[in-house]
Amino acid sequence: MADGEGYRNPTEVQMSQLVLPCHTNQRGELSVGQLLKWIDTTACLSAERHAGCPCVTASMDDIYFEHTISIGQVVNIKAKVNRAFNSSMEVGIQVTSEDLCSEKQWNVCKALATFVAHRELSKVKLKQITPRTEEEKTEHSVAAERRRMRLVYADTIKDLLANCAIQGDLENRDCCCLVPAEKTRVESVELVLPPHANHQGNTFGGQIMAWMENVATIAASRLCRAHPTLKAIEMFHFRGPSQVGDRLVLKAIVNNAFKHSMEVGVCVEAYRQEAETHRRHINSAFMTFVVLDADDQPRTLPWIRPQPGDGERRYREASARKKIRLDRKYIVSCKQAEMPLSVPWDPSNQVYLSYNNVSSLKMLVAKDNWVLSSEINQVRLYTLEEDKFLSFHMEMLVHVDTNQAFLLLSDLLRRPEWDKHYRSVALVQQVDEDDAIYHVISPVLGGDAKPQDFVILASRRKPCDNGDPYVIAMRSVTLPTHPETPAYRRGETLCSGFCFWREGDQLTKVSYYNQATPGFLNYVTTNVAGLSSEFYTTFKACEQFLLDNRSDLAPSLQTL
Repeated sequence: MADGEGYRNPTEVQMSQLVLPCHTNQRGELSVGQLLKWIDTTACLSAERHAGCPCVTASMDDIYFEHTISIGQVVNIKAKVNRAFNSSMEVGIQVTSEDLCSEKQWNVCKALATFVAHRELSKVKLKQITPRTEEEKTEHSVAAERRRMRLVYADTIKDLLANCAIQGDLENRDCCCLVPAEKTRVESVELVLPPHANHQGNTFGGQIMAWMENVATIAASRLCRAHPTLKAIEMFHFRGPSQVGDRLVLKAIVNNAFKHSMEVGVCVEAYRQEAETHRRHINSAFMTFVVLDADDQPRTLPWIRPQPGDGERRYREASARKKIRLDRKYIVSCKQAEMPLSVPWDPSNQVYLSYNNVSSLKMLVAKDNWVLSSEINQVRLYTLEEDKFLSFHMEMLVHVDTNQAFLLLSDLLRRPEWDKHYRSVALVQQVDEDDAIYHVISPVLGGDAKPQDFVILASRRKPCDNGDPYVIAMRSVTLPTHPETPAYRRGETLCSGFCFWREGDQLTKVSYYNQATPGFLNYVTTNVAGLSSEFYTTFKACEQFLLDNRSDLAPSLQTL
């Protein structure tokens, strides 16, 4: 059986639910809280199908709701494990709705959940996922980068808030039109009963998320005096379990209101007995609501007047999160063909640009339809035509340790030593250990009158697990400090870089990928005959560079 023909992922679980009156809110639409319960149940079943043991929800990534679901429609939820790590795994969830009368279908949302396998008497070591289809290979590869983002999630938000200047605008607003934030405050307590628990006796994660959505909706309603619609949920992160018999205190308040949306913060704390003074922090989340008019267009909302102290802090943090959320949604969620070649760089989007940089290269690597165009002395050139892009892939085996090849080629300052297309390289900013921005000057290309220059973000990644490659990904960014100048023609690259696979002791497969931009396509079209020879010459120079410099890296290799 060929991959994709009649093939079904062994971890895939499907759930279909008919939306009944008991599942709906006051508008006759499926309650998001109920949808979150179904999502969590389906994802948990998929995780346990792979793990073969009980699993608990650790986190749920950002969710953007594209469509509401009406009474009488059917909700279809599909979940499958994208990748397993040591004891945790990422589960991808796709939610669609369908109208049984018209047979129309809509995409509702996508979600990514992390589940942790749990056995009481033994430590869990999950078996690895073997992806078969192109989609599975892509999700499996990119899951490692998403996990990296989750592990630094709290620090990322803290750093972005610290570096993102949000100007106070309260003094410019008419005080008589401001709604005190305290008027939106909601506090509710829930007693965890057996129907609220999962098969392990812990409070069902989907139930907690449903309760959180309920209090957040009440808080949003108190601001707008209408029935709000939930449009987005920022990452749920479960900090600890709760059990049957616990009391869960849910607190919600509108942190800030913008022209057409508002952010509601929700916090969940647990305690066991009424006499307890210490409460355990179970979960926190931020939810974005809008109010739709009769034409389903967002209504203008009242402004919020925050309480002094913590209220003002939450107010300004909400403004920062909105900017971060828009950056993240734009950079992470956009299709590759919809993004500009160069994206502005600033502290509020650096984590997501780095993520997109590496993920774009990994998605290109996972493509199945590469065509071998030529082979010269065991250097292979592959091409891939897709949409408006033409991509190239060079591949060779080098008798150099994989760590050494990775270190040598991740330093772009040394690239002019072997690549004639890099006339000079200057380090603009060392962002962190794995990301750096360079200014590259290239010689005159083809019939151009001027040399090209590039501002490039280079992101490197070490393997997440055995079998993963080392990665060096590159893409163009824009910086105010490096605008276009008359001396050069500004060039751009959307996706390029290296992958290194260990093929044995002192043997590495080096692969270079480049997704050609329209400007480069013109060059390719007029130089087809010499293209293979040019790539071959450059790649052989790269091989010689690796062989000549492999003995210089002993101290650096100790850090890998």
